[in-house]
Amino acid sequence: MQCASTILMVRPAAFGYNIQTAANNFFQNKTALLPEELQQKAVQEFDAMAEGLRNVGVDVVVIEDTPLPQKPDAIFPNNWFSTNADGVLTIFPMFAHNRRLEKRDEILKTLSNEFEIKTVYDFTEYEADCMYLEGTGSMIIDHQNRFVYACISERTHPAVVEKFSAANDYKAITFNAVDEENRPIYHTNVLMCIGDGFAVLCPKAISDDTERIAVAQLLETTGHENIYITHQQMKSFAGNMLQVKNKIGHSFIAMSQTAFLSLTDDQKERLEKHGKLLPFDVSTIENVNGGSVRCMMAEVFLQPKNS
Repeated sequence: MQCASTILMVRPAAFGYNIQTAANNFFQNKTALLPEELQQKAVQEFDAMAEGLRNVGVDVVVIEDTPLPQKPDAIFPNNWFSTNADGVLTIFPMFAHNRRLEKRDEILKTLSNEFEIKTVYDFTEYEADCMYLEGTGSMIIDHQNRFVYACISERTHPAVVEKFSAANDYKAITFNAVDEENRPIYHTNVLMCIGDGFAVLCPKAISDDTERIAVAQLLETTGHENIYITHQQMKSFAGNMLQVKNKIGHSFIAMSQTAFLSLTDDQKERLEKHGKLLPFDVSTIENVNGGSVRCMMAEVFLQPKNS
């Protein structure tokens, strides 16, 4: 199963510019907005997106963030946990100290109360060795073909990618990727996404010719229509998409309004063969904290207990 029909989202209580993550997230921008204005805008964008997903039949589990301790990036839960259809829940080691506070027992209890969890892998211990792997931000997982794609960065350590992949019977495909200024890209999910039958990729971000060709060819040979985006489109979060399904199996491709507007007509037409495009205005969230629509959704592939 490549696409989830259940999504977990965390409604922010203290959204704000995170200076700890700005060290290597070059998508972040400082803002002149007051903290209360910033929080209000983030909540408005979050609520509209959650409602939009529900309106098309996607099951959205909303968890309320706690005001204290302050967690400016709590809106991005996909970085600290993931699930798969084998009943596995994985908890990840996080780069920023204030992001480690996002790992709340209440959220894990909600998941265990409502879904069947067979195995838990907790890689948190790697934080002590400064070895990080930030979930489905660091990795793009091809569940159908059991490949993990990951660009190596300060937040994505190759050894932990290998540990995760081996534990879940995946094969790791690691490579290096940079932006137009030759700075390492902090998360793989800003340069590529994988859906059922398609892949979005910024090939020019992969500077090494051999690595770029290998990634593109592997995506093609595993049955994906490659849709290439430019560095500028990547900067507009066109790589930060996620295909989701509703309960009756209809596919949607969620993305930000910024990403949608950056796409050409041809790219939109090719994407629409794989699902209805679902753009959301999350401009405040993506501009200030450098993550977009995909980052706001943690897929729940686990089997519901009442099924």
